[in-house]
Amino acid sequence: MGKAERGALAQGLVRCHACGHLAQLRRARHCPVCGSVLHARRPHSLQHTLALLISSYALYIPANIFPIMTVNQFGVIERHTIIGGIFALVEKDMAPIAALVFIASIMVPLLKLLGLSTLLLNVRLRWQRHPQWWMRMYRLIVFVGRWSMLDIFMISILVAVVDLSGGVSQVIAGPAATAFAAVVVLTMLAAKSLDPRLIWDKQNKL
Repeated sequence: MGKAERGALAQGLVRCHACGHLAQLRRARHCPVCGSVLHARRPHSLQHTLALLISSYALYIPANIFPIMTVNQFGVIERHTIIGGIFALVEKDMAPIAALVFIASIMVPLLKLLGLSTLLLNVRLRWQRHPQWWMRMYRLIVFVGRWSMLDIFMISILVAVVDLSGGVSQVIAGPAATAFAAVVVLTMLAAKSLDPRLIWDKQNKL
């Protein structure tokens, strides 16, 4: 793939970011199919990805420190963080659900952050070995990104179910829910903003 990509660029061929059409960059600056501006590589890809990644790291801390939901049952108020909710599920003999929440809400976002950071280092430092492996890693990060919203989905369902139960209990989303959702969205945008073709441009100036 690296040789094919360099050969395409040497011939002035670029792939449109909008429609995927393969066009001659030397003949036109705009895609002949959709009219989008043609770029050999996505402009400022590393800078955009780094900015989104730093924002994700900053929000990951309050997402795990502050309560993600507040439960009011018969006047007794309980505030649960993500970790606290996992321990509560374990205490109620719901270990499989606790494991699922731990993987989707703790491990997946953290591994995505570390994975994207490693990819940025790979591109910046021009690591030469195993580009196929780095591409598989990038595709995996893009694929699993959406599944990190499990906690938000659970809170939404829980709020709806409790509201339908007659008002005996009340579930309110906490500040961590907003921070957590922002982390998920920002990491998804960071993965999308990173141009994976940069992984193959080892010998080129970034």
